[in-house]
Amino acid sequence: MKQTWIGCGQLTWKNMDEAQILAEIALAGYDGAPASPRRGETTAQTLARFEQAGLKPAPGYLGAEFWRVDQEAEILARAEQYADFAQAADCTELYVAAGGGGYVTARGLTRWQISGHVQPADSLSDDEYRQFAKVLNRVGAIMLERGVSACFHNHVGTVIETKVEIDRLWDMVDHSKVFMGPDTGHLAWGGVDVASFCREYASAIKTMHIKDIDPTVLAEGREKNWDYRTFSDQGIFTELGRGFVDFPTVFKILEKVNFQGWLIVETDVTQQPTPLLSAQISRDYLTSLGY
Repeated sequence: MKQTWIGCGQLTWKNMDEAQILAEIALAGYDGAPASPRRGETTAQTLARFEQAGLKPAPGYLGAEFWRVDQEAEILARAEQYADFAQAADCTELYVAAGGGGYVTARGLTRWQISGHVQPADSLSDDEYRQFAKVLNRVGAIMLERGVSACFHNHVGTVIETKVEIDRLWDMVDHSKVFMGPDTGHLAWGGVDVASFCREYASAIKTMHIKDIDPTVLAEGREKNWDYRTFSDQGIFTELGRGFVDFPTVFKILEKVNFQGWLIVETDVTQQPTPLLSAQISRDYLTSLGY
């Protein structure tokens, strides 16, 4: 029977042995961590590392430039590879997200440079949106053939960041093939009301990255037009409960639609002394909310 699982992303740990990272995630009290195909390692070897750590494999992440016609064949091949892995890992969801940090907008700026302060003219062209939706639908169909749901994942610094951009793409995809796997922190950073977004998309959400954002850093960065790296270096990411994302309301919304699946904690860059402490702070916060 499916239930809610709490995972922890590995991004907080920098330049550490994977076995040690998984051991610390388990020590912090999480059920699992994201798992994806690894070059030079078989699926069985990857899953054995998780089993040794006492962790379940959580949904992985397929990022691609879906709007590029010249990338279509490669993206579909990767989708098959990732879906095969997810099926073997008994993961029924997989995050799919836009790349595009280097995408040059009409203003001559990259999406990486305008993170958190995107303007309407910075978006993809009509043809690029159509290509994005077409390929995303094909990816969704490939994954569903293997019992895996492709869950669209928003991300600051990519070509789908704002609520307008998310809504437009969502209106163009087949909702029987593509689902939602949002990131609360990137929604907040991108200027989206997280609770309202979750209420609107609740029935489509099958998994979620839960991340918190420091409002003081966000305000300063918008005022000074920081790029993605500067936001990150200045501490935009913070542990759950220490930013301004309204998690109690978000979880109540999910509970009303009987959400069952993975909630994956992420603090991409922590200001805490160690990644383990960061993971523990967020896990303790979730425990205080009954998760």
